[in-house]
Amino acid sequence: MTTIRVETEAPYDVHVGRGILVDRIRESLGDAERLLVVHQPAMSRIADHLKSELGIEVLLAEVPDAEAAKRIEVAQFLWQIMGQAEFTRTDAVLGLGGGAVTDLAGFVAATWLRGVRVLQAPTSVLGIVDAAVGGKTGINTEQGKNLVGAFHHPSLVVADLELVDSLPRNELLTGFAEVVKAGFIADPRILELLETSLDAATDPTTPEFQEVVARSIEVKARVVANDFRERGEREFLNYGHTLGHAIEHTERYRWRHGAAVSIGMVFAAELSRLAGRLPESAVDRHRAILGSLELPLTYPVGRWQTVLGTMRKDKKTRGSMLRFVVLDDVAKPRILEGPDESLLFMAYQSLAD
Repeated sequence: MTTIRVETEAPYDVHVGRGILVDRIRESLGDAERLLVVHQPAMSRIADHLKSELGIEVLLAEVPDAEAAKRIEVAQFLWQIMGQAEFTRTDAVLGLGGGAVTDLAGFVAATWLRGVRVLQAPTSVLGIVDAAVGGKTGINTEQGKNLVGAFHHPSLVVADLELVDSLPRNELLTGFAEVVKAGFIADPRILELLETSLDAATDPTTPEFQEVVARSIEVKARVVANDFRERGEREFLNYGHTLGHAIEHTERYRWRHGAAVSIGMVFAAELSRLAGRLPESAVDRHRAILGSLELPLTYPVGRWQTVLGTMRKDKKTRGSMLRFVVLDDVAKPRILEGPDESLLFMAYQSLAD
């Protein structure tokens, strides 16, 4: 088992291993009398197992898959359960599922009684390396993704890799977009492992998989420790996300997050090159690694005005000024403020399918 300490004002551990879920959660419950387990339909058996093993009152709440869970109506449903169960500040919420579930569970915990404990048990690659770590929670609205949310530290994150074993191959690979992101913004070793040991690095039973996952978590843990509320360095974690979130919104969240972010990273790399920062070889490296993971690299050019309008509502935007995370080189991210719209369109044209 690998344990990564996230050093914020409320430090917590992220445990990565196999067969560790029940013991780690039981140890962390403390004086809680009730635990609300928010889970996807595919996690029903695991949720039932937790209910029988933890030794306290466990309430189970099944929510829809993927982004359909991140709606105010679903949050209200969970608040209703907590109210009827008389949840107090000593009780806790557990997010058991992918990144959408951990976002939702964190948001509900942050807003109930102005904050109760949340434990996260991510069951997807995306959830493990990104959504469950860092304390950013949120739900979606008609105006965009994650525009309503709160910063709320988890008290524990348990990444039991046995829960990833059964993921369909395409879903597992989609989550690797966030792993690739961590490599490009901070840890080139991740990229090297994917380039030289792709099969092993994407097999949840191998040491290579555990290494790329742990390295990705460590990248996020370091950034979060320095900038919890996203006032500076933490924005770098949004590499590829400005266009990625716009694509998700345009596609009405029918696209997987990782697929949209893959295209967003190609766009950001091309924008970096056009701005005179990133060599063409590094852009080609983006395409090669993401392509090897069977992630999309193109998007219809005719949707430019739609995604541009959505990007203007991105949370990194300041006033009317668009801001993008770009690269000066691998592991050298920076913010590009107010690029000319013609430059953005040129970068977007490179995505033509």
